[in-house]
Amino acid sequence: MNILADFRTHRPATLADAVSALAADGAVPLAAGTDLLPNLRRGLGQPAVLVDLTGIGGLETISILADGSLRIGAGATLEAIAEHGLVRNAWPALAEAAAAVAGPTHRAAATLGGNLCQDTRCIFYNQSEWWRAGNGYCLKYQGDKCHVIVKNDRCYATYHGDVAPALMVLGARVEIAGPAGRRSLAVEELFREDGAGHLSLGRGELVVAVEVPPASGWRTVYAKARIRDAVDFPLAGVAVALRRDGDRVAGLKVAITGTNSAPLRVPTDELVGGRWDAAAAETLSQLVRKTSNVLKTTVTGVGYRRRVLLALAPRTVDALWQGG
Repeated sequence: MNILADFRTHRPATLADAVSALAADGAVPLAAGTDLLPNLRRGLGQPAVLVDLTGIGGLETISILADGSLRIGAGATLEAIAEHGLVRNAWPALAEAAAAVAGPTHRAAATLGGNLCQDTRCIFYNQSEWWRAGNGYCLKYQGDKCHVIVKNDRCYATYHGDVAPALMVLGARVEIAGPAGRRSLAVEELFREDGAGHLSLGRGELVVAVEVPPASGWRTVYAKARIRDAVDFPLAGVAVALRRDGDRVAGLKVAITGTNSAPLRVPTDELVGGRWDAAAAETLSQLVRKTSNVLKTTVTGVGYRRRVLLALAPRTVDALWQGG
């Protein structure tokens, strides 16, 4: 890894000060830095100033609102989310996703906001400076072509966050603060299918909190496939929310990660109202196939990752279905 380039740090005490600081050229937000700092050590980015958000009070709070919704500050650690009793009982997919991230020491530091906004990844991008220079860099950073799909005008680096798909099937919304005030988006609207510009945040904007509605009547789960049982990013991740009415599917929401430049919802309306059987499982696999775009962005082969994803989605739904 490289010696870090020179930069300044600023640690605001209020959200307003943070927004003002982030509106400056070259300003980058910093929480725990578990994703950002290793990238900077590889020469991936040259911020003029890192805006340290850890001095802002209240960003780490996890609370239940009057209507039963869950509100999690962007500064809450993944460890706190995974171990929170109410989250584990009422929103288990979220607790499972948080517990699946990296290793224990990472989760003790890494935050919800940082995990949602983590950089996309690619074997042509997450390399040393000399390696990238020897390959002419890439479209995501410092280069003019994507090495994954050469004759294309966009970057195909892949999003590998675990928490986002769980929040998507739970119907969560993200609260954003910026120079124009505050706004709220569905979690899926935070992302764009572009590896070099995968977040819809504007200059000076940052994620403040996430609100998750009550999950009554829904059973939820997050499943992740990876090479090792810890530390690794997902080869594929699947979040499912299921509502069952006897032998019929009353509601089904599926979201995937680790396959595209953004976490994505899989359209499942055609499965609602029917039975969950082998035919429905095959239909879901085909819907996942159409939604996903598995490419050569990791060291693991494309064919293997695709087979893992297509098996993981129906298997995860089946486990919820069999559980009643």
